[in-house]
Amino acid sequence: MATPAPGDTGRAMQATSTSKPDRKRIALTGATGYVGGRLAQRLLGSGHDLHCLVRSKQKLEARSWSQHERVSIGTMDMLDVDRMTEEMTGCKVAYYLIHSMQSTRDYAEHDRKLATNFARAAHRAGVERIIYLGGLGEMEEDLSPHLQSRREVERCLGSTPVPVTTFRAAMIIGSGSASFEILRYLVERLPVMVTPKWVKTESQPISILDVLYYLEACLDCPESIGRTIDIGGSRVVTYRELMRDMAKELGLRPRLVIPVPVLTPRLSSYWIHFVTPVSARIAQPLAQGLCNRVVCRNDDASRLFEHRPLSPRDAIKRALQREVSNEVMTSWMDAGRVPGDPDWSGGKVFIDRREVTVDATPECVYEAVRIIGGGHGYYAADWLWRVRGFMDKAIGGPGLRRGRRDRKELAFGDALDFWRVLHADPGSRLALYAEMKLPGTATLEFDIIKGEAPGSPTTIVQVARFRPRGLLGLAYWYSIKPLHGIVFNGMLDGIRREALQRASDQSRTGAIEHA
Repeated sequence: MATPAPGDTGRAMQATSTSKPDRKRIALTGATGYVGGRLAQRLLGSGHDLHCLVRSKQKLEARSWSQHERVSIGTMDMLDVDRMTEEMTGCKVAYYLIHSMQSTRDYAEHDRKLATNFARAAHRAGVERIIYLGGLGEMEEDLSPHLQSRREVERCLGSTPVPVTTFRAAMIIGSGSASFEILRYLVERLPVMVTPKWVKTESQPISILDVLYYLEACLDCPESIGRTIDIGGSRVVTYRELMRDMAKELGLRPRLVIPVPVLTPRLSSYWIHFVTPVSARIAQPLAQGLCNRVVCRNDDASRLFEHRPLSPRDAIKRALQREVSNEVMTSWMDAGRVPGDPDWSGGKVFIDRREVTVDATPECVYEAVRIIGGGHGYYAADWLWRVRGFMDKAIGGPGLRRGRRDRKELAFGDALDFWRVLHADPGSRLALYAEMKLPGTATLEFDIIKGEAPGSPTTIVQVARFRPRGLLGLAYWYSIKPLHGIVFNGMLDGIRREALQRASDQSRTGAIEHA
């Protein structure tokens, strides 16, 4: 296979061979996690059979791919060697993608027990190889407890005759990765950052796409069996440089980074917990790991695989591709998180959700919803909408001057004051994208849910979403939030009253016609 040409953004998904890989039965742990959930879909796409070993069968069944005909599920206790042996019998390969950092404080001791039991069970079951994703880090005396634990897991997995392929990676760049999300939130929210000295530490971050490539490609690379392979992106950078690249890709001004020697990893973790949604329990071991230089020390990856990983900048760009689009006809609200990602992945989205029931048909409700804006107004607090429109116009936005194309009808792509119609589904849904000047992006959605029984009330669900950009975006959301009760409650009540009136008029008209 030829080496991918420079600039090929799809190179991270290429295989090492054009021939179809041998079909294998694979035991996969961590299938509900960040890496494992993505890897599972790739392995299925390559024709392999998956036996997913999980603690919660229900959690895995929530993933759409778990219903695939080549997927089987085994519930197991990782401390029960006999049960694990039974579950892995018949599998040629076993992926170990488990980490206890989120589930227990003494994660290092817990991980040692899990890895040791897993290796014993794999040996008894006749597994031919184990594949493990660990962490990079110079073998220094001050190696962080987090990275020390990763190395200890390597040793435990290799305690039996079953050969282990270990991939050591630095920071993984991808929406949902804890390290990446911490970086994103810090850059988004802090124009000036007082940071520990570790911002000067060298690292070789790698895209999640590249990690998945190596984890899959090694199945058809016999030379990788029993090896420890360092994997990283195409450039070595400092964390300060990563912050700079992140700011550029987010469209933010360069961040002022001031390193100081007094911030310990513990203090850093509390600061991260305060500024981002990532807990201090997760942040502390990660912050400790940032103190260590994490750069590839061998070139096995480039020798064994015909693959060129993304640069950190390109990896950030790819990770943010699911994010906000300023093109009117594209909506970020439809992107969502990948199942298995933590709640804080993908950037913070603030949501104001309200609902009410009304004794009217979905058609009557939709008619009440679709007439908002323009000369009709927004049912309540119209003076606030006019003030907001004036402010928007003053800073170069459309304000309320555009009104609406038709007094009654709305269609996809129509301008509506300072909104643009994203969805207009009669009787079921209206979604509007905010084109006003904002430090972020916003939508306003109305979902109309028909009652289950004939003649039962219709539910109106009104959802305002805002994805802030930078510290100004946060300040904007919290400054207008007190007004939501007036504006949104009033609008929802107005829609309810209008729908009731339309239902009453419809009933009266029907009665006259019948008479």
